[in-house]
Amino acid sequence: MQSQDVAPRPAAEAVDPVVDVERAEAALVEHYPRLVRLAYLVLPPSLGRNRRVVTAHSLIQRALPRGRAASAPAIPAQSTGREGDPGYAFLRLRVLTTALEAGLPLRRLAWPKRSQLPPLLPQIWGLRLFPRSGGADELALDQRLSALSGPARAAYVLRGLEKLPDGEVRDVLAAAGVEDVDEALEEADAVPAQYALLDSPEFDPCSLQARPTDLMRRRQHTKAALAAGAALLVCGALLGMPGEGWGPDGPAAPSYAQNPAAEAALDPAQLTKVPALAWQSAARTDFSVWPARGDLADDSALLRRALAVWARPGEKVTVSATPGTPSGGPSGAPQLLYAGDVDNARVVILYDGLRIARYAEPLDGTDGAALDFSRVDNATRAEAGAVVLSRADGNVRYLMAPWVKKAAERDLLKPGAGAMDLTVTDGVTSPMASPATQQTGACSSWNALQVTDSTGTRLLTDLAELVPARLTTGRPGATKDVSGTQALHTWAPYSCWLGAMRSAGVRTVNAWAYARQALPDGTGAADWVCSRAETWRGGGERVLAQFRTPGATHAAVAAKAQNVPACGARDPHVLAGVLWKAQAGSWYLLAAGAGDTESIRATGGVRGSSEGSLLAVRAKQGAQAELQGTLESGRSIDGLK
Repeated sequence: MQSQDVAPRPAAEAVDPVVDVERAEAALVEHYPRLVRLAYLVLPPSLGRNRRVVTAHSLIQRALPRGRAASAPAIPAQSTGREGDPGYAFLRLRVLTTALEAGLPLRRLAWPKRSQLPPLLPQIWGLRLFPRSGGADELALDQRLSALSGPARAAYVLRGLEKLPDGEVRDVLAAAGVEDVDEALEEADAVPAQYALLDSPEFDPCSLQARPTDLMRRRQHTKAALAAGAALLVCGALLGMPGEGWGPDGPAAPSYAQNPAAEAALDPAQLTKVPALAWQSAARTDFSVWPARGDLADDSALLRRALAVWARPGEKVTVSATPGTPSGGPSGAPQLLYAGDVDNARVVILYDGLRIARYAEPLDGTDGAALDFSRVDNATRAEAGAVVLSRADGNVRYLMAPWVKKAAERDLLKPGAGAMDLTVTDGVTSPMASPATQQTGACSSWNALQVTDSTGTRLLTDLAELVPARLTTGRPGATKDVSGTQALHTWAPYSCWLGAMRSAGVRTVNAWAYARQALPDGTGAADWVCSRAETWRGGGERVLAQFRTPGATHAAVAAKAQNVPACGARDPHVLAGVLWKAQAGSWYLLAAGAGDTESIRATGGVRGSSEGSLLAVRAKQGAQAELQGTLESGRSIDGLK
């Protein structure tokens, strides 16, 4: 969330109030490019580059004093520079004050300030103006500045562009009406002091590029524009006043289609709303029998915006979809699963038989709408147990299936620690820690969602998608949910590698302990586990063969592959190897296959063979070997790479 700009209070007099027009005009002409650049940098980036350019010029052109001081000399002394020039100081303060005012939100019951409205002049019809693009450093700085509040941007620009020391920055900000100057300076400190970049063409609103706006559509929409203008004249008294609310279609792109079927799909009255207890008598238990929940399930305006954005998301809408998930509009009226306030957003969850779609908009303002998709076709009861409602501050909230009796949070790395119950209100869980953004190298915990219904208990994990992935264990083709003590201990050393499965459209992840091998130096036995992630789209499967020595907290990845049938229901076999160093310093090639492996042979940098499913051969550090196994059926298999 971007910081909110601070409302200026009436400005204190930081410069001599007696400044004659001629002196101010001289400073304006001499330093016009500098003042426009100052205004452009302080204006909120949410205005867009074209409007920031036009607004910056407009603010400078309205910055002159309205009258002439009585004591002003007829011919003012010529300025030798910005330092010590009261005319420039006066203009800079006026520009800074109005630029900060322009970033304030419009209030429904208060008259807007002139700087908050689009500028009357200058105006150029049919063209968009924006500064020339800079390099990657300028773009990164612009993104950092856009995350600051208006006063913090002003502090940064006064330091970098005006070369003012902090004492003078404090005086200017206080005179411009900033209430908490210390907070603005502290916030500006978070941005690296790349002040030289402020002189880049990226931030020069006087050196511009011009592009057409709607050149291809201008003629065909002239009549529509005239009709819209007439409607605005009739309704101007109501629609012309500034407001903070959404339009009927929210942040959706304009619609030019006259397709009755498409328009019908946007009608909130056509949404499917399943009764609360329908799932108890339904022949199937999946997302299609979820009831409509949430305190805004009857908010037609919100539902209309969600449907319109799904059909045609606007430029400011952030759209994401898991691999293999189409992001186009619904073919008909979808099913409503949830609509309500969650954390700092209004959230709508919809389902069209193939996808879950989540629309989210901020509670305050009209910036930051998001639309996310996840494929869920052919979901079973076990996989349709939860949907992610929101992620905030490292936590996640879920919307639970109506058949879930109990929800809890469990740390996979601590299988003996027990589960912590979650509160569920109208299907929505209390927040729990999410591993979705956790880095693999810093993995000290991995929290999973534990759900219990009439069929048993299972674990689901957040992999940065709308639908959490189901965790299972056991030989492929005979897997079971992770619930018992043995299954939990099987998963514990391998949980942190779930991070490698994030954002891949994962449906289930299975951990199969397929072999246990005595170490050649007699220090114990190592475990071999194969983890396989199945996806909703039926492709892109990821397979990891992992090796864990006695006493190790985490496992090491011995081999990995993608889009292979190994370790899956179609091919429940696996063979992998690893170079291992004994405590005495000797190196070995260790390899293991599943129980029905009859023999293993190593070639290349390490040569050796063994009867059975285990191989241990002396090797040199860094040696490369090729593995091949033979199954009891006579079929040959290659080792995972």
